[in-house]
Amino acid sequence: MRRVCGMRVALAGAMISAAVSFARADEFLVETMTVPETKAVFAEVKSRTVVPARARIGGTVQTVHVREGDQVEADQVIAVVVDEKIALELDAARARIEALRSQLQNARTELDRVEQLVSRGSAAQSRLDQVRTQFDVVTNQTVAAESEMSVIEQRASEGEVLAPNAGRVLTVPVTEGSVILSGEEVARIASGRYFLRLSIPERHASQIADGATVLIGGRGLDPDAGSGQPARSGSIVKIYPEIAEGRVTADVEVDGLGDYFVNERTLVRVPVGERQVVAVPEGAISTRHGVDYVRIADDEGEQDVAVIPGARIARDGVSLVEILTGLRNGDRVILP
Repeated sequence: MRRVCGMRVALAGAMISAAVSFARADEFLVETMTVPETKAVFAEVKSRTVVPARARIGGTVQTVHVREGDQVEADQVIAVVVDEKIALELDAARARIEALRSQLQNARTELDRVEQLVSRGSAAQSRLDQVRTQFDVVTNQTVAAESEMSVIEQRASEGEVLAPNAGRVLTVPVTEGSVILSGEEVARIASGRYFLRLSIPERHASQIADGATVLIGGRGLDPDAGSGQPARSGSIVKIYPEIAEGRVTADVEVDGLGDYFVNERTLVRVPVGERQVVAVPEGAISTRHGVDYVRIADDEGEQDVAVIPGARIARDGVSLVEILTGLRNGDRVILP
């Protein structure tokens, strides 16, 4: 009988020990942690370079091959400008060259005739020098006329407006039939890598730094887009030294902005400092009658404490909830 009682006492002690160890395993020790303080601002999507495609000659826009939003390659023809005066200049240049070639042929024939006369002694050397000089003059005039025609042909070929770089067409301010001048803008092309440009109040100027991680929310200007799991993250790559209208401008490099519109706004959260918080696992909070409670253990036993939860915090893959009031550093929280 005593042996049976002893076995029962040992078994009860083992059960109590297991219960105590289980309770200790399900406790969470509240410790103060440092979390970054962020500032929610709107940033605009920008292209690293926006280059204009300009007309190289003045004239009338004959055709336009692109529209806003089209993707173009470098040196792609996006429009054709025609100047009717160039065609007339080409006709005039060709007629002049034909006339000079006829004169050149006559001068060559005359030169050959005078050379034969001089060789037989029937003409003076001065006559030969005069004819040879005339032949050289007509030859040089023909070469100059041909060069002038090449210049006119080059001007005619420059009627094709080419894309300076590969990218997306932002604006096309001309239409077919428009009269434009040389150097006038035919299209604007966003040819560089997309990035975010943001501005924050100058009181945070000393708290932002190059390389800081920025959280980018979802598209659509959702004010809650930055809470929870952000859509993506980026890093600050440039902080401009000039403060304009009380705000500091910075550029953020982000992958995957190719489907955004240029100048589209999106919500971002910029780290501007650090703060000390206490947080508990999300499952430790229970709600009864609209009040949030956390069960804690102390020397006197267990008790429920009313708390005010705050923002969610991800730490080492665990989702924690910030406790604004009700807990302090060192409290032992009982997990369900």
